[in-house]
Amino acid sequence: MRLNLGCGTDHLGGWINVDQFHACRPDLVHDLETVPWPFADSCAEEVLFRHSLEHMGRDPGTFQGIMKELYRVCASGAIVRIIAPDPRHLDFFEDPTHVRPVVPGMFKHFSLAVNEEWIRLGRLPGTPLAIALGVNFEWVSAVPTFDPAAGDGIPVVQTTETTLRAVKPFVRNRAGSAPPAD
Repeated sequence: MRLNLGCGTDHLGGWINVDQFHACRPDLVHDLETVPWPFADSCAEEVLFRHSLEHMGRDPGTFQGIMKELYRVCASGAIVRIIAPDPRHLDFFEDPTHVRPVVPGMFKHFSLAVNEEWIRLGRLPGTPLAIALGVNFEWVSAVPTFDPAAGDGIPVVQTTETTLRAVKPFVRNRAGSAPPAD
């Protein structure tokens, strides 16, 4: 199964197009900030958030719930693509429905390998959310798109496509560790 989450009117053939607004005519109407999502565990091979994740999770707990639910529905090895406006670009600021900056580096907090490296080094430069939530997304790539209208020849990032891979099952590398209980 492939999920186009927060699809708006951008429906993709062969995907389940999900949006909270009936007017967008998605295959499934659902508010993605409301968990659980109406999908089985490990059902999705590919997930797309195209200009949608920045509209979700103003509250940190809500965003963490979205990431935990995303992990639940992803199959092992599932690819997650997140295309979002750069939070320093006018496209982000001008839309009053944007509630969360989405930048590639934020996803290292949801990587078990990165969290365990922080612990091994004896410092936590960020919040180890992979361990806290029992999720594991491997960061694959981040590809910026530059604004062709930017003046003075200075490259200005307009959007970034971040690709993650779900790593399942969740297994801590430290002996005796287990994923957190729900």
